[in-house]
Amino acid sequence: MGIVAGLDSSPDFTRIVVCDTDTGAVLRQGYAPHPVESPAGGGRPSDVDPQAWLLSLGEAAGGGLLEGVQAIGVSAQQNAVVPLDAQGNTVRPAMVGGDKRTQVAAADLVDALGGREAWAQAVGCVPQAAQPVTKLRWMARTEPENAQRTAILLQAHDWLVWQLLGRPVRRTTDRGGASGTGYWSAATGGYRPDLVELALGHQVMLPEVIGPADAAGTTPEGLLISVGTGETMAAAFGLGIGLGDAVVSLGASGSVMAVHPEALVDGSGMITALADATGMHLPVVTTLNAVRTLRGAAELLGLPDLESLSDLAMKSTPGSHGLVLLPYLEGERTPNLPHTAGTLAGLRRESMKAEHLARAAFEGMLCGLADALDVLRGRGVEVRRVFLLGSAAELPAVQAAAPALFGTQVVVPQPADYAAIGAARQAAWALGASQGTLDVRTPPVWQGAVAQVLEPGDELAVGQAVRQQFVAVREQTHPGAL
Repeated sequence: MGIVAGLDSSPDFTRIVVCDTDTGAVLRQGYAPHPVESPAGGGRPSDVDPQAWLLSLGEAAGGGLLEGVQAIGVSAQQNAVVPLDAQGNTVRPAMVGGDKRTQVAAADLVDALGGREAWAQAVGCVPQAAQPVTKLRWMARTEPENAQRTAILLQAHDWLVWQLLGRPVRRTTDRGGASGTGYWSAATGGYRPDLVELALGHQVMLPEVIGPADAAGTTPEGLLISVGTGETMAAAFGLGIGLGDAVVSLGASGSVMAVHPEALVDGSGMITALADATGMHLPVVTTLNAVRTLRGAAELLGLPDLESLSDLAMKSTPGSHGLVLLPYLEGERTPNLPHTAGTLAGLRRESMKAEHLARAAFEGMLCGLADALDVLRGRGVEVRRVFLLGSAAELPAVQAAAPALFGTQVVVPQPADYAAIGAARQAAWALGASQGTLDVRTPPVWQGAVAQVLEPGDELAVGQAVRQQFVAVREQTHPGAL
């Protein structure tokens, strides 16, 4: 069939991969950082001129990278919202990421609709600081003139697709991106314009949600552009996960998501009901404390890095000599304990050694993520294997404990640009569907991620005993929290 490209516009950079349409083999790649200045205090900016995304895209695609490409797929950071006026010009810089300024707006919206359960029933998620719907509320309260001028709302991948197509009258998005906005329901497959009005104060134009294999359009040069999707959905598609697969991401905070045939409405708000890039669903459960637990333990023990913490933890044994760490250092979302702190239980004279505390940090982090996995399993989600992502997934102490604590096979993929690869796979699907060589219900079969496979094996019983030890302490400290 030829070659296709996937571009991923993340919060910091653009990555482009050019892939063989039949196998998915990566033939060429490009990279460029976004030309965005960091705020004075460090960290990421909360407001970004979307032109920066186009500039880095142009730089990443330099040197003839896209020569011969027949179709392009776009993946981009989620939660970025681009408010446009009636002429299609940006009203203000794009609001990206999540920050403290929108937390009040999130709480405000939860109350305005009648509580967490009302939101979960309406759109499958409870407003969080990062979500577009919350940013609209913040803008209406803080920048009323900008809110009033806003006539069209796009997310980052929608805006990039629209620019690549030459800003046509028709604006499109996909189910995956729409499901993260807070005003589209994965369960009903429809927008809730009333929630946009609740947040922003008036109605706006929203992009048309088209199918996973649909093309958003064709550029003046005849290049097909697929619908695009959010970074999470693109990465899942690039990894090739399907029914029976879950993905555990180890960042400062953690997330667990799995492919499921239907949307899961969860009154407690612990499950966020996202849609994936294939027509299925992607329920997500988040923990606030993952790698930050390890970093905190390393600092406490005076260790320079996580590798040293892992080496030390490997000198202990499963169960950490009875030490149990409930890693709720920033409060916690799963279980919903926003104002709590961490707990270290089981201190005895013989357990007061650095290696046991190091091991307890790893086990506490993984048991917290196993709790999140169990929230999904408790709702009928099948988990036959777990893909473990993030740089901490490479640590020996994580790999030694994860299969037995999760109670299933663990797959650690080699680092790769999975979101860009997922975007390219979507482009290949749209191209094949437009040419009649691929079914709109069945994506192209590409070679899977190169990965290390870890089995629980003989350690399963030991791991489940460690997990029971954790659950007992959690129940004693926070009865009925899960």
